Amino acid sequence: MNRRTFLKAGAVSLGLPVLSCMTQAASKSGENLGTRRMLAINAPLGFHTPNLFPENAGKEYAASSYLERLQEVRNKFTVFSGLMHPDVDGGHSAESSFLTGAAHPGHPSFRNSISVDQYAAELIGHHTRFASLVLKAGNHGLSVTRSGLRVPGESRPSYIFKKLFLEGSEAEKAKQIQRIEDGQSIMDLVRDQVKQVSKKVGREDHETFEQYVTGVRELEQRLVKAESWARKPKPKVDRKPPSDINERENFTGRMALFYDMIFLALQTDSTRLITLNGPGGNQVVSLKGVDDGWHNLSHHGKDPDKIKKLAIIEQEEFRLFGEFLKRLDGVKEGNDTLLDQTAILLGSNLGNASSHSNTNLPILSAGGHFQHGHHLAFDPENSPPLCNLFVSYLQHLGIEADEFSTGKKTMSGLEVG
Repeated sequence: MNRRTFLKAGAVSLGLPVLSCMTQAASKSGENLGTRRMLAINAPLGFHTPNLFPENAGKEYAASSYLERLQEVRNKFTVFSGLMHPDVDGGHSAESSFLTGAAHPGHPSFRNSISVDQYAAELIGHHTRFASLVLKAGNHGLSVTRSGLRVPGESRPSYIFKKLFLEGSEAEKAKQIQRIEDGQSIMDLVRDQVKQVSKKVGREDHETFEQYVTGVRELEQRLVKAESWARKPKPKVDRKPPSDINERENFTGRMALFYDMIFLALQTDSTRLITLNGPGGNQVVSLKGVDDGWHNLSHHGKDPDKIKKLAIIEQEEFRLFGEFLKRLDGVKEGNDTLLDQTAILLGSNLGNASSHSNTNLPILSAGGHFQHGHHLAFDPENSPPLCNLFVSYLQHLGIEADEFSTGKKTMSGLEVG
């Protein structure tokens, strides 16, 4: 049997190399974890870290100018300094590896690996109508498939709303169900092939074959789930369909729409895995005191005037993020809040955009069932890999994972609450 065999049916795919990894991690579906979620946000032009990192570490840190905008939820987030992805370099190219940890993204022979959200989607994505939601406010999404390809990101809030909440026509529903049924027909064919091949499998191939059979069964279960979701009505929300804001200089309005769509997707449990690659072009954003392009300001060369203008933009980023966190924290889910149930990452692939540095990354972890309220300051020369945080997030989701990419354990200092 060719281990690189690849079957497709509509949006359904099965790649044999996935199997060994997928059998090593499974959802703790039997545990009473509630509805756990994850959101990852990247700021492609980074943050001016002297305005973000507190001067002192620990729980009694004095809030920096950026963190002042988050103090109403101070005990629901942790700021990290000193972290990085080992061997991830290339300046802006490192954006490709932000959620994967794959080495040397700027190298001509670079091949990416799966992002943490898509890894989780393979295991728990079938529990919701949409396995994951990949959003972009700029040119690219953050998510990457197991084969190393970018997942296309959606940039139009109007389309996101339609996808999540507006029912299609009967003809559109029938077409979707037919695609799923076509996938089930292919699985019938695979099942017949499995029966034939099973009689010829030798002892040395038995384990590989059993992994393949397990993968077939898991895909069958996902197809059944997909058909079930296709036949169920979408959730109703008390919100009119949004109108897209095409003017990129209206940074505040565009980001507010994205946060609105993310909130609704999480609140209605339409998906539990979301990524957003934020804005960061060279537009002059519509904020008082800003008269230069965002990208130009991020490459400030330590010019005080440029840093002052850049700070106006970045303070607005943190204000919007803080409002989003408070909104999540205001929704009760049993004894917890929507924020408690959602592990959130806000950060960047750039530690210093002005010098294109990919070390000492600005990283903030919010929500989830962690003991927050700290500044965890690591030695940039001897810090744990950022992917350790991803291991913590996978375990928050109820996934039995002891490692992910360069992360070989959970993040030091970020204890479970």
